Amino acid sequence: MQDNGLKIGLTAFFLVLSAYYLWPSFQNMYYSRQMDGMDETELAEYTQENFTKLASLKERSLNLGLDLQGGMHVTLEVQVEALIRELATDIDEVFDDVMLAARDRVRTGNESFIDAFVDEFEARDPNALLSRYFRSEDDGITRRSSNSDVAAYLQAEANDAVNRAIEIIRDRVDRYGVTEPSIQKQGTRRVIVELPGVDDAERVRNLLKGTARLEFRLMAEPEEIVRSLQNIIEYYEEEVADSTATADSAAADSTGDFLLDDGIDAPANPFLDVVSPVGQGTVFGMVSITDSSAANALLREPAVAQLLPPNTTLMYTSSPIGVDETGREIYYLLGVRDQIEMTGDVIEDSSVQFDQMTNAAQVSMTMDGVGSRTWARITGANVGKQIAIVLDGVVYSYPVVNERIVGGRSSIEGLDSQEEASDIVTILKSGALPAPVDIIEERTVGPSLGAASIRSGFRSVVVGLLIVAIFMIVYYRTGGIVADLALILNILFILGILAGFKATITLPGIAGIVLTIGMAVDANVLIFERIREEQATGKTLKASIEGGYAKALSAIFDANITTFFVGAILYSFGVGPIQGFAVTLMAGILASMFSAIIITRIVIDYMVVGKRLGINFG
Repeated sequence: MQDNGLKIGLTAFFLVLSAYYLWPSFQNMYYSRQMDGMDETELAEYTQENFTKLASLKERSLNLGLDLQGGMHVTLEVQVEALIRELATDIDEVFDDVMLAARDRVRTGNESFIDAFVDEFEARDPNALLSRYFRSEDDGITRRSSNSDVAAYLQAEANDAVNRAIEIIRDRVDRYGVTEPSIQKQGTRRVIVELPGVDDAERVRNLLKGTARLEFRLMAEPEEIVRSLQNIIEYYEEEVADSTATADSAAADSTGDFLLDDGIDAPANPFLDVVSPVGQGTVFGMVSITDSSAANALLREPAVAQLLPPNTTLMYTSSPIGVDETGREIYYLLGVRDQIEMTGDVIEDSSVQFDQMTNAAQVSMTMDGVGSRTWARITGANVGKQIAIVLDGVVYSYPVVNERIVGGRSSIEGLDSQEEASDIVTILKSGALPAPVDIIEERTVGPSLGAASIRSGFRSVVVGLLIVAIFMIVYYRTGGIVADLALILNILFILGILAGFKATITLPGIAGIVLTIGMAVDANVLIFERIREEQATGKTLKASIEGGYAKALSAIFDANITTFFVGAILYSFGVGPIQGFAVTLMAGILASMFSAIIITRIVIDYMVVGKRLGINFG
């Protein structure tokens, strides 16, 4: 038998290393169970006293995935259509028609929006140039650029927008404080975000979707808002009267009776059904959250849009002003100028502050030099007027300018909570998304479901281990006991590898561990069968062991290396759960090869040399 000093040293080293990486996880589990039995007051005091220690343990512990500890899985899609519209320097009816046609093609097919857009444009006029809509001196796009050059420019901008969106989303998530988030690109314009331990779905949703388009705009003239409101009400009153007259005429023609039944109520004004007119200052009206879609549809009518003041749009307030008699939240609808006086690009820093009078949370913003000068000019020219602070198309505040503001400071007020203020600061500091994003898929896993998954996963590992262990003992006798010892150490090594590389354990990862249990003893089965074959030829036990290990080695390496490559491919091209399975599979293969080839050989050699213990391979 060969000297096993190096093998024993390696085994001891890996055992100590695994224990070192797993020790914080055991400590974290112990303290978590202690805290579960505390009341709220005791828990708060204990957490405050041991905050640094608990945070350090949590950071160094094994991380549980979304499906085990609960959290959110969100699939975001960058709106390439909106990006192309922003890149266009000139827009006409043809451009709008092409955009609509491209949108329809993308919905019904599996084509990229840019390819569909270019095809639809060239189908209308093969000789027309896209450069009539797109110009970029920095990227070499001029009025003489070919359609292929413009298409390549748009594709590059779209790819860059997705990559920048990933970085901005990652920064927002990090500032939010999520432990071990997973943010990955999927395809050409989708981003997969997994946030373990998150339970406030609405807050996270707003954090991810917010484009951080901060704008400073002037409010509309109050007289124009009042006049426009009256005209729109009269417009719908006339529509109701016309429809009533038409219905009465039709009824009279069919019955010959020109008298209306007094018991029938006259049709109501559809506009007043969903909008409560105000007409004071810049407030156009009040709309409940459930009626906002209907109100928007009525205000988008072409004839109604022409009744609004020129260069004016209507925007909702960010926070409700109250509730109606049915408990529905009510929002103001405000008149805001279309022209953007200043954007959030000039914001240099932002922080959460509290109003000295009301103690309400607000966002304080500091501007750079250019912003300070622009802000001083805007406020100086509009003393006595209101300026709207708009974030992502919603008005957060619209204060009256009392005097020229120098020093480049402003604030966002009227927030619901400190959390909302913190989220706005996070969004502003992370920067604006290059294009709007839509949430196309969202899954939330509750903590109770995660705990049930942990119990089920642990049970499956234990049951699988027991079944394999019993089979090995029954079939290979003493050799089976040695293989079972190596199997237990194999699981310890797997967990140590995962902890050392700060990997995340997921439910598919547990499935990978269960699979590895079977694969680990597979190597021992090959070795033991080879040993039995060698013994059948009449060789001594020592010679049979030497020959069995030597002849089984090539088959073990071939099987495990090919499986390891499969795991590497799954990790490279998969996302989320697939990667979790691949990580544990690869870790299990490395650990099982070491335990099957090295550890079992150490134990068997110890039993055979000097005939210390009898050994039987069945």
